[in-house]
Amino acid sequence: MSPMFSLFKLLFKLGIFCFLIGLISAAGAYYYFSPQLPNVETLRDIRFQTPLRIYSQDHKLIAEFGEKRRTPITFENIPPRFVQALTAAEDSRFFDHHGIDIKGLVRAAFQLATTGHIQSGGSTITMQVAKNFFLTRERTFSRKFMEILLALRIEQELSKEEIFELYINKIYLGHRSYGIQAAANVYYGTDIKNLSLSQLAMIAGLPKAPSAYNPITNSDRAIERRNWILKRMHSLSFINDQQLESAKNEPVSAKYHTSDIELRAFYVAEMVRQQLYEQYGEALYTDGYVVYTTLKSNLQTTANNAVSNGLIAYSERHGYLGAEDSWDITEPQATLQKRLNGIISYGVLKPALVLNVSEKSAELLLKDKQTITLAWEGMSWAKPYKSVNRTGRAPKKAADVLKIGDLVRVREKEGTFHLSQVPNVQGSLIALDPKTGAIVSLVGGFNFTHNKFNRSTQAVRQPGSNFKPFIYAAALDKGYSPASLINDAPIVFHDTSLEGNWRPENSSRKFYGPTRLRKALYKSRNLVSIRLLRAIGIPAAQDYLELAGFDRSKLPNNLSLSLGSADVTPLKLAAGYAAFANGGFKVEPFFIERVEDAFGEVLFTAQPKAACNPCTETEGAENIAPRIFNEQVAFLIYNILQDVISKGTGRKALVLNRKDIAGKTGTTNDQKDAWFSGFNQSIVTTTWVGFDQPKTLGRREFGGTAALPIWIDFMREALKDTPENPPKPPAGIVSVKIDPQSGKLAYPGQSDAIYEFFRRKNVPTNYAAPAGSGKSNVTEELF
Repeated sequence: MSPMFSLFKLLFKLGIFCFLIGLISAAGAYYYFSPQLPNVETLRDIRFQTPLRIYSQDHKLIAEFGEKRRTPITFENIPPRFVQALTAAEDSRFFDHHGIDIKGLVRAAFQLATTGHIQSGGSTITMQVAKNFFLTRERTFSRKFMEILLALRIEQELSKEEIFELYINKIYLGHRSYGIQAAANVYYGTDIKNLSLSQLAMIAGLPKAPSAYNPITNSDRAIERRNWILKRMHSLSFINDQQLESAKNEPVSAKYHTSDIELRAFYVAEMVRQQLYEQYGEALYTDGYVVYTTLKSNLQTTANNAVSNGLIAYSERHGYLGAEDSWDITEPQATLQKRLNGIISYGVLKPALVLNVSEKSAELLLKDKQTITLAWEGMSWAKPYKSVNRTGRAPKKAADVLKIGDLVRVREKEGTFHLSQVPNVQGSLIALDPKTGAIVSLVGGFNFTHNKFNRSTQAVRQPGSNFKPFIYAAALDKGYSPASLINDAPIVFHDTSLEGNWRPENSSRKFYGPTRLRKALYKSRNLVSIRLLRAIGIPAAQDYLELAGFDRSKLPNNLSLSLGSADVTPLKLAAGYAAFANGGFKVEPFFIERVEDAFGEVLFTAQPKAACNPCTETEGAENIAPRIFNEQVAFLIYNILQDVISKGTGRKALVLNRKDIAGKTGTTNDQKDAWFSGFNQSIVTTTWVGFDQPKTLGRREFGGTAALPIWIDFMREALKDTPENPPKPPAGIVSVKIDPQSGKLAYPGQSDAIYEFFRRKNVPTNYAAPAGSGKSNVTEELF
């Protein structure tokens, strides 16, 4: 027997022995580790951590809450080219092996034997699924063996498509993106299905090292990784020569895309988050809930602009507050630009650094290296602010307004830049559907980033004359009519709750004598409102107001209630006004239309109790809102409030040229709050302007000056495509000619007679005395 044969025989026996030892060791390891393996079946029910997404009624993204940006995708929706790119990069035999790649494992074992460490791992996609879902990231033999066993089990339980889907939805790909759909949105601002071959290869290169091969922060290494993957795809015959060269030559187009917020409604988004957190807790941010709100995107955008423009206009007419800061512009340009890029933009107001000032213009630096010229027309308004009631002299040259190094704000207006400033005044707007209470737009302040306090829902303020229609509605329900005479004359009350002697006045400081209730409301006569409340009784009025949705504990127990000294939020006020618009029904405001889970199953759908006007169902039915006002009373208040616009304190709204709108201004003592609430039968809107810490807005600022312009800007768009629809008198309402001085029936042939609406049971029975008869037409005053 030759020595070579003997050596071969010895080696063969040694190999058989090692194989048996390895087999026995593997079997022992299997029986040792097998009981510790988790149940693979749980992968079928896996729930990926997916953020909460909030949308408008018309599916515009408002907000996303959650640390991980992830949008799970099914295998059917993955582009085939991406499947090829990822398998070429990670596991080219994925669709052929049974969970493990023998060549890769042999390579890993050799590395372990020679270096003492596992370096490449030899992991298949299936093994990575096992590791990502069930195991730690420690590099030990026991963990690797469990990974292999799990991979084999996974391949037995799940299809290749299911395994691939789990992998691409789980992996971290940089910049808070988890899964390939989120990565496509983060790096390219679009869905994975819209990406080019080069872009797909770029994303396929990220799982290996999301930081090292990141196309935003490390483009050179990302290109290197992309090109290697493209060559692998070519070598595997996935792409041809032309496709390879074209994809390799495509420039890097990746840049960071935040969540594609399509609609600015952050105050509402926070309202949604707070309400749902009480129900779902921390799962709200991870379980993929989708919320559709009642907001209409066009109206929300209009509301944003109306509030922003209204508050900026207020701020600018009271003078220029000066630069926000002063910088040393001798610093390096790159340093200045970096600092400027870090300054937050508030809506339309962009930060700008003054680089140079000439006689009638200035050169300013904006974010992203943009330099602009600010013309004289854009800064000539900037009289220096002295107080809310006084400004300094008008500037004559640019240097009177700006100096080099000033950090200021500019906004674009009609294609040119204008100097502006962040308002220190605040405001709110809330609009809702009076039939259901659905909130169609809501703005809680000038800018959510600037200040997150939601004035529409959280600011408790006095409404002033904006509250009077509710007092008048209570009086009409008690038997008064729009023609009832109330004396507008001086009066003094001794009331300890009103600081002793109280001498209320009209805003004009004048008194007008006997006044019809209609005229008193549209002219906002304070003395009439006080006498009216005293006549019907404070407790009766409070009962009525509580029924209308106002918190009784915030209603003063004195006659100042008639002048709007109650504490209310804009939301409560808008909801109250909805009853005038819908025929007298109390609707509850709501802003969540429906909630879906991550799989599209509807978990909640709003079912509001709605106004029924005209009613096709029996009032009191489960889906019908309760009544606040008699239908006739609601019509009469609506009709009187139309006069506020046609000839009262809201005449600026005539610019809308509509016959179906109604509303009421409101201004509190010392002009601390300015209001306007107005409506037609399809929408009701309340606007408010004031300081967070109450102080005067200025002696020339009223509801019709500060709040009404915001309402007009909003309603111009809100009513643009809505046909006019004035309210029709309901049954029991009659129109009668009356004498305008006495409110009595007009005498035959009276030339100055006017028509007035009455509830049939309240029509006057007495005629006015003819002119020249020597008899007084004025009935005895109530007080």
